[in-house]
Amino acid sequence: MGGDGGGRRETCLNFPLYRLIFQYCNNDNNVVVVVGETGSGKTTQLTQYLSEDGYSNYGMIGCTQPRRVAAMSVAKRVSEEMNVNLGEEVGYAIRFEDCTSEQTVIKYMTDGILLRESLREADLDHYSAVIMDEAHERSLNTDVLFGLLREVARRADLKLIVTSATMDADKFAAFFGNVPVFYIPGRTFPVDIFFSKTPTEDYVEGAVKQALQIHLSTIPGDMLIFMPGQEDIEVSCDQIVERLEELENAPQLAVLPIYSQLPSDLQAKIFQKAPDGVRKCIVATNIAETSLTVDGIMFVVDAGYCKLKVFNPRMGMDALQIYPISQANANQRAGRAGRTGPGQCFRLYTQSAYKNEMLTTTVPEIQRTNLANVVLLLKSLGVQDLLQFHFMDPPPEDNMLNSMYQLWILGALDNTGSLTPTGRMMVEFPLDPALSKMLIVSCDMSCSSDVLIIVSMLSVPAIFYRPKGREEESDQMREKFSVPESDHLTYLNVYLQWKNNNYSTIWCNEHFIHAKAMRKVREVRSQLKDIMVQQRMNIVSCGTDWDVIRKCICAAYFHQAAKLKVRKQFETVVQENSNMPVISVIFPQAFRPKLLQNNKNLNYSVEQKFILVVAPESKIAKFENAFYNNPRNVFYCQM
Repeated sequence: MGGDGGGRRETCLNFPLYRLIFQYCNNDNNVVVVVGETGSGKTTQLTQYLSEDGYSNYGMIGCTQPRRVAAMSVAKRVSEEMNVNLGEEVGYAIRFEDCTSEQTVIKYMTDGILLRESLREADLDHYSAVIMDEAHERSLNTDVLFGLLREVARRADLKLIVTSATMDADKFAAFFGNVPVFYIPGRTFPVDIFFSKTPTEDYVEGAVKQALQIHLSTIPGDMLIFMPGQEDIEVSCDQIVERLEELENAPQLAVLPIYSQLPSDLQAKIFQKAPDGVRKCIVATNIAETSLTVDGIMFVVDAGYCKLKVFNPRMGMDALQIYPISQANANQRAGRAGRTGPGQCFRLYTQSAYKNEMLTTTVPEIQRTNLANVVLLLKSLGVQDLLQFHFMDPPPEDNMLNSMYQLWILGALDNTGSLTPTGRMMVEFPLDPALSKMLIVSCDMSCSSDVLIIVSMLSVPAIFYRPKGREEESDQMREKFSVPESDHLTYLNVYLQWKNNNYSTIWCNEHFIHAKAMRKVREVRSQLKDIMVQQRMNIVSCGTDWDVIRKCICAAYFHQAAKLKVRKQFETVVQENSNMPVISVIFPQAFRPKLLQNNKNLNYSVEQKFILVVAPESKIAKFENAFYNNPRNVFYCQM
C-alpha cells in the first residue's frame, strides 16, 4: 500500500503512537520532533490521531510532503482508511491542483504550497497543527519553512510536529529550541547487504543483470530497483522485458516504473497486488526511498546514483546532474527490503566507495540551488536582511547574492535590495521569477494572452510523446507544429490548434500529444489567468504578430543568452561553455542563428531540456544595458 504504514486496525494494535500523542498533548511543548523508522505509520496515522484528539475542531491539520506524488498518494490512502471521499474531509494540494473543500480537516500538501500560504497568512491561522513530514530530505522549501515556522510556533494554539526517517533528530530539536524528541519503532527485518566486487561501469546494465538473476532464482518476493531518473528507468524496464522474452519458459515478471511525471493511473499499479505466481519488479527514482512504501519488497537493487539540482553561479542557472547518493540514502534504500520479512540489498558499488567516497548525508538543497524564488518570497514577507534569516544550514553567500542580482536585473528588486512594485506582482505567481516577469512584460507588449499559454505549456510535463516503434512517425507529426524561430511559439501553435479542434482528446492521440498534459495546461492557464485578473492585468492577444512574443521572451531571459559555436554547443555571454542535449525546432533550420535565448525547464524533462528562441539584435538591445558590462561584446543574429 502507499504511504508510510500498514492498515489502520493493524497500525493501532502495533504502533505506540497513541502514547506519543498523549505525552505530546499533555506537555506544554508546541514543537516536537518524531523519528519514525520506515513503516512506523507516521505519515498516515499522525494526522488521524490528531484529528481524533480534537485538533480538527478548531483548525485544519496540515501535513507537508517534499514530493507531489507522495502528497497525492498518502491523501488517497488516508481518505480510504477514514472511509471518506478524497477532497472532502481529507484532501491534498499541489502546485496548480487543489483537491480540498470547505469540509477538509486533514490536508496533505507539498511544502511549497504551505510556503505560499504563509504569504497570505503569516501566522497560518487556519491550521491547528502542522506536520512537516520527511524533514530529513531537506528540500529547499522545507528549509525555508523551518525558519518561518520557528517564529510561527510561538502561537500558543498551534502544534508543530517535525518528522524524520533518519536519526539526525537532534539537529532539528536544537534548531527549534531543544524540543522533545520521540522515537517510534517500525516493523523492520534484517537485510543482507551485497556490495559489488568491482566498480560498475554501466549501472543500467548492471541493474538489469542483477534483476534477471534475482528473478530466475527460486526465492519469492518482489524487487525494487533504484535509478537516477526517468530516462534510466524507461531504458531499464525495456531491457528487462526484452531479455526475458529471449528466455524460454521464464517465469512471469510485472515490470513497473515509478517517477514523478508518470500518470497517476500508472503510478497506482505499483501498489496493486500482482497475480499469483507473478513477481513485481518496481523501477523507481529516490521517491521510493521514504516517501512511498510498497509492501512485499524482498530485494533491492541500488544503482548508487540520484539526480540533484545544482546551481552554477557563473551561468546563473540550475543544472540537473547525476551524483552518487549519500550513505544515509543508501541505508534508506536497503531498509526497503526489510519491511515485510528478511530481505537482500544488492549495491552496484563497492564497499570502499560506500565508506570513502559517499557523503554521510546529502547536501541540503538550499546550499546547492538557485535561491531567486526564496529571496523573492522572503523579501515579500518583510525579511530585509536575508543573511540574518534563521536557516538551519545557511546557503553560500555567493548563491544568495547572485540570486538577488538576478532579481535586480529582472526589476524585482531596487538598488537598495527592496522589493519593487514589479517584484510584488511577481510574488503572486507560483512560477519561476523569469516566467513571472515574462507574464508581466507581456501586458505592456499587448501579447499577454499568448504568453499566458506559453507559460502554462512550460509548467506541465512533456507535451509530445514518442511511442516505441513509432518514433519516426511521431517526429514527423511533431514537425507539423514547428515554428522555426522558437520552441515557445511551437508550443503556442500546438495549443491554438488543439483549441481550434475543440480541445479534442482524439486529435491529441492522432498527433502524439499527451491529452492529459494538455488538459493540465488548460487548468494551469485558468489559474494563472485568475491571478492576472486579480492583479488587474490586461489579457490581450497580439494576433499573428508573433515577433512581439519573442521580444517579450527576451525581456525575461536576456541574461541567459548564448551564442551557437557548433551544432548543439553554446557559449553563454558570460563565457561559460554548455553542451546542450537539445530537442529543438531551431536545429533543423538551414541557417544557424548566432544568438539564442534559453529557458531551461528542468522539472519535467527526460533529459536536460532547453527551450530555445532565436533572438535578433533589435530584441536584445533594449535589455542588455542592465546586464552586460560591455554591450559591444554581445553576439547578435541579423534576421
